[in-house]
Amino acid sequence: MMTSAEIREKFLQFFVSKGHTIVPSAPIVIKNDPTLKFTNAGMNQFKDYFLGNKKAPFARAADTQKCLRVSGKHNDLEEVGVDTYHHTMFEMLGNWSFGDYFKVEAIAWSWELLTKVYGIPEDRLYVTVFEGDKEDKLPRDTEAHEEWKKWIAADRILMGNKKDNFWEMGDTGPCGPCTEIHVDCRPDNERAAVDGATLGSITIIPR
Repeated sequence: MMTSAEIREKFLQFFVSKGHTIVPSAPIVIKNDPTLKFTNAGMNQFKDYFLGNKKAPFARAADTQKCLRVSGKHNDLEEVGVDTYHHTMFEMLGNWSFGDYFKVEAIAWSWELLTKVYGIPEDRLYVTVFEGDKEDKLPRDTEAHEEWKKWIAADRILMGNKKDNFWEMGDTGPCGPCTEIHVDCRPDNERAAVDGATLGSITIIPR
């Protein structure tokens, strides 16, 4: 089993090999952003680039960001202590594109990183894509769906709702559908008895 230091280093070096610039973790206490008291996501230090206030000095970046889950609109603080993966303080590994690449490369590289670099068995992986939202007139993320079909079986591509698969941090500003990768960590006998696709609130999309 890899240590956290090994996971971190393999992540950063993988994205260096894909042409990314490594950026240091920003301070947890934010000094020049009145909208946040603490860093709560890896993208915080890049906000001005995404909003168009500044031009990014690089086209691709990767970082490992220390975060506190006590700031921002969707901080999931109520989940801390309920499950095994929501923590008050956590570290976020991120790769970022500033108008350079998008879903095609992000999906392909995430699959390569998890299966080839970290060696996670493919039969333990599922992915979710945004199913759309009629009330908010948001379409299904068909682009991510089509890209995932190149890498994973169709019955492992699951639909996720707006709560789980649509990213937004405020009433205005950057937002959009997200796709997530889920690892089934259960013992083999449990996986054989209950299909991982039936767990949680996600549903299998039509083939």
